[in-house]
Amino acid sequence: MTWKTVLGPRRGWFEINLREIWQYRDLIVMFVRRDFVAKYKQTILGPLWFILQPLMTTLIFTIVFGKIAGISTDGTPQVLFYLSGIVAWTFFASSLTETSGTFINNASIFGKVYFPRLVMPISVTLSGFFTFLIQFALLIAFMAYFAMKGTAIDLTAQLLYLPFIVLMLACQGLGFGIIISSLTTKYRDLAHLVKFGVQLWMFATPIIYPLSAIPGKYQFLVMANPVSPLIESFRTALLGTAPSRPDLFLYSLAWTIGVLALGILIFNKVEKNFMDTI
Repeated sequence: MTWKTVLGPRRGWFEINLREIWQYRDLIVMFVRRDFVAKYKQTILGPLWFILQPLMTTLIFTIVFGKIAGISTDGTPQVLFYLSGIVAWTFFASSLTETSGTFINNASIFGKVYFPRLVMPISVTLSGFFTFLIQFALLIAFMAYFAMKGTAIDLTAQLLYLPFIVLMLACQGLGFGIIISSLTTKYRDLAHLVKFGVQLWMFATPIIYPLSAIPGKYQFLVMANPVSPLIESFRTALLGTAPSRPDLFLYSLAWTIGVLALGILIFNKVEKNFMDTI
């Protein structure tokens, strides 16, 4: 008898069977649909929450940090400044937090049926990408409104970098998320610290303030955060808020590749025996 599919243990730590993942693309689509549809299925406002959440957060930031605290946005309309940062950050943060529960949240599925385990975090990230597209459309609508009101919005060739910036945000969120997911199989305390840590991380990222608001001698501390150059590049590509910094873009690219590679390595190692420890 000739077997079409042979299941066996992985031999290497850094092993990605892209062909196998592609064979399970229908499963990825199913998981994406499940996550996207079920998220607000039993709520009164339903999908409107995808729009209301960034709008309410932008409103709060505008009142608290823009009006009361008087933090400068370097001449950019406050709504556009905060909304652009929130849309980009939410995509990264949701990819990280949702992926960080991959093993614990899906232990019952993993223990019953075989499929490439990376399918689960990939589907979570793709689900977050569809949410990002909805919120990005909202941002474009506000940009169009302000442009009609006479606000100068400089669209330059930097706009071509936007897909790469979004991809890097997704890959960083995926990488950090699967690292945390792998560690939580043994250290459950991490699961309780993730959301709190992400909130602190947000304030270490130039979302509610421009980089120019930080004294020059401390700016390197903010930009050492691998997400900061991506948020700045995202704003620059859309709003032309600051000059392009290729060096910082390459810095984030190096972080993205390193974190994603490390995450896959740890994920493959833990996958072999996580059912014994979860």
